[in-house]
Amino acid sequence: MDKESHASTWAVSLTNFLDSGSIVAGASGLTLWQKHFNLSGFQVGLLGALSANAFGSALGAIIGGHLSDKYGRKMIYTYDMLLYMLGTIVVVFSVNFPMLLLGFLITGMAVGAGVPASWTYIGETSSDKNRAHDIGISQFSWSMGPVIIFIAGTLLAPLGLKGSRILFAILTVIAFIAWLLQRNLPESQDWIDQKKKEKLTNVKPHPYRDLFSSKVSVKSLLFLCGVYVFWNLVAGAMGFFMPFVYQTVGGLSSVQANMLQAVLWGCTALSGYFGFALLGDKVNQRLFFFIGSAMAVISWIILTYIGFGWAALLSFVIIWGLSAGIGAQAWYALWAVELFPTKYRAGTQGIMFFIVRGTAGIWSIIFPMILSGLGFKVAGTVMIVLLIISLVIGTIWTPQTQGKSLDQIISERYASEKNNN
Repeated sequence: MDKESHASTWAVSLTNFLDSGSIVAGASGLTLWQKHFNLSGFQVGLLGALSANAFGSALGAIIGGHLSDKYGRKMIYTYDMLLYMLGTIVVVFSVNFPMLLLGFLITGMAVGAGVPASWTYIGETSSDKNRAHDIGISQFSWSMGPVIIFIAGTLLAPLGLKGSRILFAILTVIAFIAWLLQRNLPESQDWIDQKKKEKLTNVKPHPYRDLFSSKVSVKSLLFLCGVYVFWNLVAGAMGFFMPFVYQTVGGLSSVQANMLQAVLWGCTALSGYFGFALLGDKVNQRLFFFIGSAMAVISWIILTYIGFGWAALLSFVIIWGLSAGIGAQAWYALWAVELFPTKYRAGTQGIMFFIVRGTAGIWSIIFPMILSGLGFKVAGTVMIVLLIISLVIGTIWTPQTQGKSLDQIISERYASEKNNN
């Protein structure tokens, strides 16, 4: 990989860092905001639902994905971080609930708009032998968001709500750095070539009509939703509720719960880089996917049926953490780039990300009710079933794309359909 491609991958991957970072910063300060503004349970739920973890990013994704296909990947990078900075600044200076909610929503929409474009850009600018490596870098960056925000949050905890405001100020500064780096990136050559083709043929694609009229694309969309949605229902609930589970079910202190989360995210970052990034292009991808997915299932079996002793807890966070770095999200990010034509590649990711974060938002309402009404063992069993569904779908239908160029992949998959990319 040349130096320019390497630098652009790291610059674009900051979008993923800011995604996970904003989720953790928002979740960690909810109790403080609730106390400061005397918020009701519904208002707290609304903050979570419209944040970067759920409907806010879902809405941003479906808009940003379409704009990325129509106006270019670079257009998203020129303006998206400005929107993110606006959202985080509004949170920093919030004086009432409507202002705080607006800040969460704007930040979430910016995250949603940026993530599909970032994965698309990385995939399109990577070499055929390094695509998984570059996607792995973005996953490493995504994992480091919670690690760094957790460390900063721990140091700032004595400041109370002021500390939470400072966390969002830190995210604003990082977003500014990302904006400086990303606005100078060259446009994706794949997107440029697609627009030249449209100009020569005078055929303007209708992205959603073209997508849903293609049997190959619809099958790919259903496959990727099967892999990612079911896994993310578990991961999304964990991101928001695991400290709560540790404390209420396991009887741990807040410090102990945070320590476990730090170990988990640290393991995710390590396996994202040393696992997916370094091995994803070299080893059998079906077997690699199966191993990561099986580890996720095993981790939840341990927590659900062995309990909350320290040996079980540490086994859970280490095995889940390692699995998450090489698990469904990394494979989804890779395959979502490979399986769709350039003309609606980012838009399709926007649709899928909308579904993924939208279902996570709905599940975030259902999971606590299962937990309180039926108990942790039932809730944990449901999580295991969701993970098994993702494992089975991904293992059976692993696409044969390894080492091939995007043009070759699209040509092979869409050979039976006219007017492909």
